[in-house]
Amino acid sequence: MSIYNLDRRKYIVGLVAILIVLVYMARLLALQILSDDYKKNADSNAFLKKALYPARGLITDRKGRLLVYNEPAYNLMVIMNEQHGIDTLDFCQTIGISKEQYVERMNDIKDRTKNPHYSRHTPQLFIGQIPAKQFSVFQEKLFKFKGFYVEKRAIRHYATTCAAHVLGDVGEADQIDIDSDAYYRPGDFIGKLGVERSYEKDLRGVKGIQIMLRDVKGRIKGRYQEGRFDRVPEPGRTLTLSIDKDLQALGEHLMEGKLGSIVAIEPETGEILCMVSSPTFDPHLLVGPDRGKNYQTLYKNPYKPLLNRAIMGQYPPGSTFKTSQGLTFLQEGIVNLQTAYPCYHGFHYGRLHVGCHGHASPAALTYAIQTSCNSYFCWGFYHMMQSAKKYGSVHNAMTRWKDYMVSMGFGYRLGVDLPGEKRGMIPNADYYDKHYKGGWNGLTIISDAIGQGEVSLTPLQIANLCATIANRGHYFVPHVVSHVEGKPLDTLYTRAHHTMVEPRYYNYIVEGMRRSVLGGTCKGANLPGLEICGKTGTAQNRGKDHSVFIGFAPMNEPKIAVSVYVENGGWGADYGVPLGALIIEKYLNGELSESSKARAESFAHKTIYYGTRTR
Repeated sequence: MSIYNLDRRKYIVGLVAILIVLVYMARLLALQILSDDYKKNADSNAFLKKALYPARGLITDRKGRLLVYNEPAYNLMVIMNEQHGIDTLDFCQTIGISKEQYVERMNDIKDRTKNPHYSRHTPQLFIGQIPAKQFSVFQEKLFKFKGFYVEKRAIRHYATTCAAHVLGDVGEADQIDIDSDAYYRPGDFIGKLGVERSYEKDLRGVKGIQIMLRDVKGRIKGRYQEGRFDRVPEPGRTLTLSIDKDLQALGEHLMEGKLGSIVAIEPETGEILCMVSSPTFDPHLLVGPDRGKNYQTLYKNPYKPLLNRAIMGQYPPGSTFKTSQGLTFLQEGIVNLQTAYPCYHGFHYGRLHVGCHGHASPAALTYAIQTSCNSYFCWGFYHMMQSAKKYGSVHNAMTRWKDYMVSMGFGYRLGVDLPGEKRGMIPNADYYDKHYKGGWNGLTIISDAIGQGEVSLTPLQIANLCATIANRGHYFVPHVVSHVEGKPLDTLYTRAHHTMVEPRYYNYIVEGMRRSVLGGTCKGANLPGLEICGKTGTAQNRGKDHSVFIGFAPMNEPKIAVSVYVENGGWGADYGVPLGALIIEKYLNGELSESSKARAESFAHKTIYYGTRTR
């Protein structure tokens, strides 16, 4: 029995020994062949691999005028394994920081929670984006500070203070950026907002590399194999924006002291001619070593200057939305051109009352657009929702209605080539079933008919509605980049999107909008020779109403479609109409008349913030 146990133990011990040997062999294989960790450490001792950063792509406006370009700057890098024995006080005085800041930065570099890719053998960013003038003094003494190296970079410079939300900014890549794209390493810079973000891969170019040979003491001895394995960086592509610099500047000037947005689109292409969000900020604030401090100041500003209201603001469209309702009612056969509804200072049904300003009654479609009659569109919406014979139920009618709204570009992101676009809100039947527990009808949600209630759109979507009307039933996804150097434009922006409404019905809406300018709520936009078509909106708000306007011109060969949204601006005719007319005049005529210049200055000096906290 004991002999049997000894034989068993012999085999077990042998098996364990074999397993141990196999484990060691596998580990050695992993370390020496499969893993390149040791090779990297050896290479870091023998070579210094310097990344050569490409020039970031330029950005111009639609006329080729330079908006963003590069200026030389420097990153100060440190290799911890080599950084020792320097005169810290002299270093701090030369670079212009305190001893405490030096210690704090060194600790941050070595803290793997803040710098997960830390290695004592590779260059780490100590200070980034040092302007050339500031760095020139330090460069003369660089030889004294062993372990510190210079990395030539560039910082963005802006030829204008306009279009900050469109242009965006460049900042240091965070850990998410580094983990998601192998192109970046700690200390690299990446687009953070605007086209700098959405076209990052085109703008950044391709890095090059320079390999320097070290001796056993880490001293640079020259280029490895005379630069045979070096790679020249490839510069980024130039972006041509569809933005007109002068039109953008006028829009921002008009919106000074106001909260809101102006968006202008070229209907034929979907190119955005101007995109104003107010308040705005100077893009130079987000450049250089003070970027972080300035960003925090802007972020904490109660008026939210970093918020691009043109694509992130979600507002009730007010009476501009009536154009979409008239089109839907015509296509669905709810109304025809002879259909007229009564309006005695508003829509009345039992105890329900939706007010309206005074005008002749009854009103047919084109007159209802001209005078912005609430009653007409409430009656049309009510008859559509309650048409059991046509739809079977209010649930089906609401679903059909929403399909029309979605086809017009509402309720979902349009797909503009800027980050952060919001979708707005177009309610559906399920939403109301949940909210009212099934007990609702056309009267319950009658406010949807006039762009109130649960309906909300972005200023971009409102401008796109106007462009769609100008095109008589189709639109192109709005975009701010008209050309990328060496690349065709994405087909997303060149393909026409058609609504569910036949083009012939759009002519009646256009007629009503033209009559509105000639003798209706948009009379302030009646400029000689421009054939402007317009529609006002006055969007109800907890405080003072918002002033809204859409307009396009010329009537039959449209070149520009514009939306204006001024928070707390009152009636649409108070701010929306005159500001929109000035934008149209400037674009079509190339300049403002003397009387229009005076009007522009008067509006630019009007402030209506009201201390409001916006979304």
